[in-house]
Amino acid sequence: MCTHDLKALTMEGFERMFNQGDVDYADIAIATEAVDHQEPLGASFPPHLKKVVTTLRTGFPDLHFEVHKMIAEGDTVACRSTMTGTHLGRLDIGPLAGIGPQGARVEVSHMHMFRYSGDRLADLWHVWDTTALLRQLGAPMPEMRVG
Repeated sequence: MCTHDLKALTMEGFERMFNQGDVDYADIAIATEAVDHQEPLGASFPPHLKKVVTTLRTGFPDLHFEVHKMIAEGDTVACRSTMTGTHLGRLDIGPLAGIGPQGARVEVSHMHMFRYSGDRLADLWHVWDTTALLRQLGAPMPEMRVG
């Protein structure tokens, strides 16, 4: 596929899964053997992504990702995005687990890198500013220890 088509697939994934909550799109868009490089080796990516989307949309019913910049080369697409939403539900994911609804409006920066095999996502690398999110939710900040 050309880089223009890969960018379009990437945008469709953000729109359908995160912005609209269509978690079944993961079964179409992600290769069976795909890897989310933030998860333990062997973790099944499509079910994991469905859980992440469902959890985020439960915590932030008005969840929205806006992609600001996208670049593509070969089989890889990279982008910067901002996640926004209002914290009206429970978040049971990573450092957010156990934080009850705060009613806070959040804005969180993300960076993503996607590698495709044909028209299916094969690899994902992703970072997001969880410290900013915790701060916006008024959550206790994790302790940082040196030495």
